[in-house]
Amino acid sequence: MRLLRLRTMSPAAFLLSTSHSSLLLRNPHSDSFFSPVSNRLHFHARFPNILSSTACRTASLRSFASLATSDKIKVRNPIVEMDGDEMARVIWNMIKDKLIFPYLDLDIKYFDLGILNRDDTDDKVTIESAEATLKYNVAVKCATITPDEGRVKEFKLKKMWRSPNGTIRNILNGTVFREPIICRNIPRIVPGWKLPICIGRHGFGDVYRATEMIVEGPGKLKMVFVPADGIEPVELSVYDYKGPGIALAMYNVDQSIRAFAESSMAMAYKKRWPLYLSTKNTILKTYDGRFKDIFQEVYEQNWKVKFEEQSIWYEHRLIDDMVAYAVKSEGGYVWACKNYDGDVQSDFVAQGFGSLGLMTSVLLASDGKTLEAEAAHGTVTRHYRVYQKGQETSTNSIASIFAWTRGLEHRGKLDKHDELLDFVQKLESTCVETVESGKMTKDLAIIAHGPKVSRDFYLSTEEFIDAVSENLNKKLQLAAV
Repeated sequence: MRLLRLRTMSPAAFLLSTSHSSLLLRNPHSDSFFSPVSNRLHFHARFPNILSSTACRTASLRSFASLATSDKIKVRNPIVEMDGDEMARVIWNMIKDKLIFPYLDLDIKYFDLGILNRDDTDDKVTIESAEATLKYNVAVKCATITPDEGRVKEFKLKKMWRSPNGTIRNILNGTVFREPIICRNIPRIVPGWKLPICIGRHGFGDVYRATEMIVEGPGKLKMVFVPADGIEPVELSVYDYKGPGIALAMYNVDQSIRAFAESSMAMAYKKRWPLYLSTKNTILKTYDGRFKDIFQEVYEQNWKVKFEEQSIWYEHRLIDDMVAYAVKSEGGYVWACKNYDGDVQSDFVAQGFGSLGLMTSVLLASDGKTLEAEAAHGTVTRHYRVYQKGQETSTNSIASIFAWTRGLEHRGKLDKHDELLDFVQKLESTCVETVESGKMTKDLAIIAHGPKVSRDFYLSTEEFIDAVSENLNKKLQLAAV
């Protein structure tokens, strides 16, 4: 399993350095060194065949990467790349090889967020990748495994590491915005949805950074806050246990909630769509009530006049009422959700529009200029098991392609790079047009043609990416005439 993990990392040239007594990975498309991964001797002991074959491949790969560099679009500033796991990693590397590196001259700051490397580095690589994102303002991320008990046993992990997405969200202190990619020939499960629904998910705190425990037997649970200024602590009684149970404590902060409100309102204003915030403040009067109050305050102070000029509005709704409204609405609004609600509702909206494979996902940090784009789906484990056996797969790569395009789009906007923005627009439109021409992966073919779809109606994983590549080349050649 561990050797296979490296075999699926392409483009794969690893240059070894003993600098700082660690192994550094270098991307063949860039001269930048990246995150320390593990001790050199430890690496050699685990992968003896990798080192012997690396040196002979490196020169040719770097030479290939430099061919026709003058014809590529030079991306002016670095982009952070976070690699992932399983089938998502496989398609991620296909996308780089066929749709990104042939056209763009990139300085990539590479971080391997595969589950084994997170385990090897005690998850420090995840923190390093997020810190690099704050430095360079743009990151693209492949889907990653969040380990449960089964995964801990499968990979022999040191511990059950936290969700890398959750860690990154907390460091960037941002809002995750997810929006469907609409293809005219892919029917919607919720037929009344005529316009996209953009889900804004608060990316900080709540259950994703909660502290939890098992209560072994009878006793009292209390919550204590100790003020930093030394005044008397605040102590609240939570529950008097009569037997075993569980407990959880979670938190949020005004600064992050305020940034969530600002980014949600900025997104609604940009799209000229109304904005809804959903909470359960009737039950969590203090906790959810704080979200409601801060949103209203930010709206009144900074956005009310602007919204009224655009004939749009902001409104708070109870979460159950909002879900009911969403099902019967036509779409065309931004829905601001707390962290857990956004996790759930973004998948609900994606499926309602047709597929999780047709969903963009970007994390906008509280500084307003740092963005991380990722695929909205998981690592596609079931397909990966098939791939490991050498059998054909038909995995939808569109969300991963759009992770690259949305990251590159943000880089282009920050750098005021029109040529890069034009390329991004062409790649995105090519993806949609390829599907609308009838060329698609099996998941979309089932939606379009029914569950008993024959092999003639869909492409394999690589065939679809090749089709997009072919159509993109045609589009770029026409534009050059």
